[in-house]
Amino acid sequence: MKKMASAENNNRKDFLQFLLENTNTHEDGSLSLTVQQQKGMLTDIVVGGIDTTATVVEWVLAELMEHPEEMIKVQEELTQIVGLNNLVEEFHLPNLHHLDAVIKETFRLHPILPFLVPRCPSQSTTIGGFYIPKGSTIFLNAWAIHRDPIVWEAPLEFRPQRFLNPSNKFDYLGNKFHFLPFGSGRRVCAGIPLAERMLIYELASFLHSFDWKLPDDEKLDLSDKFGIVTKKKTPLTAVPTVRLSNLELYA
Repeated sequence: MKKMASAENNNRKDFLQFLLENTNTHEDGSLSLTVQQQKGMLTDIVVGGIDTTATVVEWVLAELMEHPEEMIKVQEELTQIVGLNNLVEEFHLPNLHHLDAVIKETFRLHPILPFLVPRCPSQSTTIGGFYIPKGSTIFLNAWAIHRDPIVWEAPLEFRPQRFLNPSNKFDYLGNKFHFLPFGSGRRVCAGIPLAERMLIYELASFLHSFDWKLPDDEKLDLSDKFGIVTKKKTPLTAVPTVRLSNLELYA
C-alpha cells in the first residue's frame, strides 16, 4: 500500500486514509500503526463485516426459494409496507416483521460462525459436570446449540414463525443462550447494529424489487461446507425478474 499525503483541505477522509496517515514515526522510532497491522485490520473488516453479510444474504434467498410460501409472505408484507410504486427506505425496516423473522430463522439454521470466538477461563471451574482448567481454549458450538431439539421444536425445519411470538422475543445481543448468531457477553460482535440494518435493507430491496427463481433444470442445494464462515457448498444461482410497477425505479 502506498502512503497517502495528509489532506490540507476540509474534504472528508475515508477510513483507509485515516489508517494510512497513522503510520507516522514517533520520536522514539515507533510507529502508530505498521503496514502489517493495517493489513490485519482491513482483513478483519472484510472477513468479519463483508464476507459474512454476503453469505447470510445468499442463505436467506436460498431458504426463501426452497420455501416459496415464505417468499410470498415476505413479498406481501413488502407490498403492504412499501408499495409497488416505491423503493425500500430505512424508515420501512422496523415494520418488516416477517422478513426479520426469516433472517433470524436463517441465522438459527445456518449460523455464519459455527464456532464462536474462543473463550479462555481466568480460573478453573466445573460446568455441566466437566472440569475446565484455567487457561483452556473454549469453543462454543453455535451450530449445535441452534439445532438442539431440547430447546427448539422441529429444529431442522425452516419455521420463521417461531420468531414472531410476541411473548418470546429474540434479539442478536446473546441474552438468550440458545440463540447466539453474534455471540454473547463481552465478546459479542461489535458490528451488530450495522449488520442488522445492512442485512434487512439489502434483502428487503432485493425481494421487493425482484422475483427470484432458479435457472431451468437446476435444483436447489442447501448443503453447506465447513469453515470459519459457513457457506453454501454450491453457490446460489438465481434469476431475477422485475416486480415493481414503475420501471423508472430501476434506472
